[in-house]
Amino acid sequence: MSREKKLRWLKIADSKADLRFPENNILEIEIDGKRICIALTAVGLKACSSKCPHAGGEMAQGKLDNKGNITCPVHGYIFNLNNGRDTNFEGYFLKLYPIKEEEKGVFVGLEEVAFER
Repeated sequence: MSREKKLRWLKIADSKADLRFPENNILEIEIDGKRICIALTAVGLKACSSKCPHAGGEMAQGKLDNKGNITCPVHGYIFNLNNGRDTNFEGYFLKLYPIKEEEKGVFVGLEEVAFER
């Protein structure tokens, strides 16, 4: 049996304007039982885990920089929102989620694992 990853696209807003970002431009939402962060970056929306993989810090309380990185508020670990890797290359990866904007709204992709025979 092989595992094939499929995405379920779940709508989080009718438009980007409907997302109410706080001052730090990181919004935490709950979707399908998962808490994730939506970040408003200079190049568009990014989505990631709400918890830092290093020590479980709340990423929604962190900061964004102009390079597309998010900083954890607990120990200052910095993660690239394009690949999830910590910028010090210590082996930590922040889970990223695909996100897309369409005429019908803003959607986040959550993995579904389908088993093939």
